[in-house]
Amino acid sequence: MEAGNLTEVSEFLLLGLSEDPELQPFLFGVFLSVYLVTLLGNLLIIMAIASDSHSRLHMPMYFFLSNLSFVDICFTSTTVPKMLVNIHTQSQAISYAGCLIQLYFFTVFIGMDNFLLTVMAYDRYVAICHPLHYMVIMNPRVCGLLVLLCWFIISWASLVHVVLMRRLTFCPRTKIPHFLCELAQMLQVACSDALVNKVFLYVTAVLLCVFPVIGILYSYTQIVSSLMRMSSAGGKYRAFSTCGSHLSVVSLFYGTGLGVYLSSAVSHSSQRSLVASVMYTVVTPMLNPFIYSLRNKDVKGALRRLPELHVHGGSQRSMVQI
Repeated sequence: MEAGNLTEVSEFLLLGLSEDPELQPFLFGVFLSVYLVTLLGNLLIIMAIASDSHSRLHMPMYFFLSNLSFVDICFTSTTVPKMLVNIHTQSQAISYAGCLIQLYFFTVFIGMDNFLLTVMAYDRYVAICHPLHYMVIMNPRVCGLLVLLCWFIISWASLVHVVLMRRLTFCPRTKIPHFLCELAQMLQVACSDALVNKVFLYVTAVLLCVFPVIGILYSYTQIVSSLMRMSSAGGKYRAFSTCGSHLSVVSLFYGTGLGVYLSSAVSHSSQRSLVASVMYTVVTPMLNPFIYSLRNKDVKGALRRLPELHVHGGSQRSMVQI
């Protein structure tokens, strides 16, 4: 087939989790429920932090947490709605432009999750290892710049991935053995040489994934070293308890991510790889707000006060109208 014909591809076929018609209603119900729980949980975290006047919820740690919740909402919204539409309509099609758009935003939001977890680890390092200078180092301007820098880097890196993807040619009705347009899967089904894309993928994986992991490990190495020098057992527990939620989320995020990589590299079963991907892209964003709300007394207190703030705000508006 000539290259000119290959570039005329107008859509891809996402094979999804299963082609069994009897399983589709069950999958639709499960993923719709998970999606709604993810939206509700992360929205509650954002609302609790934004509306509560408690001073601790205005610390940098909670600013980064609200950004993480926002990114998790966007992350799942990039993939799950399209999957639900395909299941409901019993269609596997996604347009070429739609696939590239999904690829771009999926890469952006998964990269932002990675960056925000790294920034949160640095925040805990400063809080525990340099407590007297914490509010000076992690002032609102620095926190805002850190988040903006993360958005800038990952947005441009993702854009380069999409631009390079546009160079590739694909056969008509190319089948992607996934429920989303994932970068590595698309490179595997390309009908032209993807060497440049793969090199850039490996470079960005090292720079934007391996280095952040090293940063997280270094931060916690310094935290543990600082805690070992503390004489009070109670002080050690209180200091390290502020890291518990973050450590749980980091373990979940990188553990499921490693599961995706190992399942695709070691096993030839595409079904195992898809299950690992579901954990990585759908289940993890749903569990993050539960981890932070269950393990963090400040967040739990803010969530309990949220209905009171809503009622109080509504009564104040009624008084103004009267």
